[in-house]
Amino acid sequence: MIRYLIRRILFLILVLWIVSGLTFLIFVKLPPGDPARRAAGRTSTPQTIHAARIALGLDKPVWVQYLRFAKGLIPWPGFFLNKQVYYSWSDFVPISENIYSKLPVDITLTLGAAVVWLIMGIPIGVVSAIRRRSIFDRSGMIFALLGVSLPVFWLAYVFLYIFWFKLGILPGSGIPNGMTTFQAVLHGTFVLPWVVLASTFAGFYTRMVRGNLLESMNEDFVRTARAKGLSERRVIFKHAMRSALTPVVTMFGMDLGILLGGAVIAETVFNLPGIGQYTVQALRRNDFPAVMSVTVFSAFFIVVMNLIIDVGYAFLDPRVRYT
Repeated sequence: MIRYLIRRILFLILVLWIVSGLTFLIFVKLPPGDPARRAAGRTSTPQTIHAARIALGLDKPVWVQYLRFAKGLIPWPGFFLNKQVYYSWSDFVPISENIYSKLPVDITLTLGAAVVWLIMGIPIGVVSAIRRRSIFDRSGMIFALLGVSLPVFWLAYVFLYIFWFKLGILPGSGIPNGMTTFQAVLHGTFVLPWVVLASTFAGFYTRMVRGNLLESMNEDFVRTARAKGLSERRVIFKHAMRSALTPVVTMFGMDLGILLGGAVIAETVFNLPGIGQYTVQALRRNDFPAVMSVTVFSAFFIVVMNLIIDVGYAFLDPRVRYT
């Protein structure tokens, strides 16, 4: 296990290095125009452009510029998103402060939606597999089809129109000034975003759990458990479910990593001050250091979640061993 963790951590560093190289190339070197001119603003003079080029380190060779950028990718205090390189071109505030201040919104949105879609998706998928071709199965598949097909932004506006504008039983978009994230949760601000995100993801989980459980129930180890005289409930929930949920864990970890990196559409529609909305605003302002930081930050979440998932496989599936 230790050797496996070392290999995976080295692979994590390799992935972050590749992402950083592509991100640096796309956002710094490929866009037309002078980054120093974009950073100095529209009403800039040659003197301010020259000063901006020196301040941003653009007067140095490309490899030196990249090393300054890559140094901030080391996941260690004092190095990760260091303030000398990673600061906003629009307000000159360190990007790490902006990201960490908005991260509680993303954590709340992601974990709340994850709980809701697991509560919705897994039970519906299990019932659909056990009661195959029944009214429960058909209803579950209709729910899954709607969840997969309906766009998030359309569903968000429909829910806002019904539950906020018409019925008035839930708060609308945005967190009121002076209200903390925890107070917003108690106020019900996150209920609609949770349900909207969960409805989309729950459709995928319903179909996956149903298909995996149907496949597991035809495996030899399940037939052996039935032959030993175990009850059908124990056969399904102790033996078949354990095998059926292994691929679900993979998808769950990927979804958590992606959403922690910013749920752009949901945060934009519901006006939640998270990382996703911050990214959209940075793109509008051509604030490329902010966009690069969020890209690398999201990649870090995804690779870390992949590592946690792979380690967790051994606890879910006894056939998986790390040697």
